[in-house]
Amino acid sequence: VRFLEQQNKLLETKLQFYQNRKGGESNLGPLFEGYIETLRQEADSVEADSGRLASELNHVHEVLEGYKKKYEEEVALRASAENQFVALKKEVDCAYLHKSDLEANVESLTQEIDFLRHLYEEEIRVLNSHISDTSVVVQMDNSRDLNMDCIIAEIKAQYDDIASRSRTEAESWYRSKCEEMKATVSRHGETLRRTKEEINGLNRKVQRLTAEVENAKGQNSKLEAAMTQSQQQGEAALSDASSKLAGLEEALQKAKQDMARLLKEYQEVMNSKLGLDIEIATYRRLLEGEEH
Repeated sequence: VRFLEQQNKLLETKLQFYQNRKGGESNLGPLFEGYIETLRQEADSVEADSGRLASELNHVHEVLEGYKKKYEEEVALRASAENQFVALKKEVDCAYLHKSDLEANVESLTQEIDFLRHLYEEEIRVLNSHISDTSVVVQMDNSRDLNMDCIIAEIKAQYDDIASRSRTEAESWYRSKCEEMKATVSRHGETLRRTKEEINGLNRKVQRLTAEVENAKGQNSKLEAAMTQSQQQGEAALSDASSKLAGLEEALQKAKQDMARLLKEYQEVMNSKLGLDIEIATYRRLLEGEEH
């Protein structure tokens, strides 16, 4: 009887224990389901954050490409302006050299014209002196009174002829020299006029090229300022983008780690639930077997 009482108490204790386990089973299911649902929500949130971070990362890459393209365009514009400035400076230097050569030619032509003018005046003076001397000789010969009418008449005729021919030759030579001098002076004057016109044209060209050079310098300065500003903005944007990129990569890595951790916890919970389900089923079979 005592043994049966002990067995009865043992069975009552087991029955109470299994009933408590059964009640725990009914309470454990919703708890596991709620925890699993929480894990699923966190996983969905991590996945959404991963997509958002990937989109922001692509946007940062696009912004960086835009700044890079703008910087390359500014560099190309600066190179073009520098090439234009070099070409204009070369033209200005050539124009200055040509102007210097023309000014030297003008000075040489002016000196030559002055020399020809002095030579012309000296030749005119010599011709006038020669004509005057011839007239004096004829007058002196005419003033001789040798009481030889024939000789005087003949000599006078000879001298008149000589004087007439000398005067004619002198006048002809004088006119020829005058025409030659006039032609030379006119030729040199025309050359001088063309040279002066060319110098004036070169002066205008130099002024125009100088203005273009100054304009090119101004454009170059503006481009350098714009390029410096773009470079500074690009560096600032690059630094900001790099910082954001590092933050996004760190956040993405953390999201991946959180996802892996949640999956691991989910798997552990599922394994624990499966183990508990197996254990409960085992106790239930044992209980049912003892009852029978």
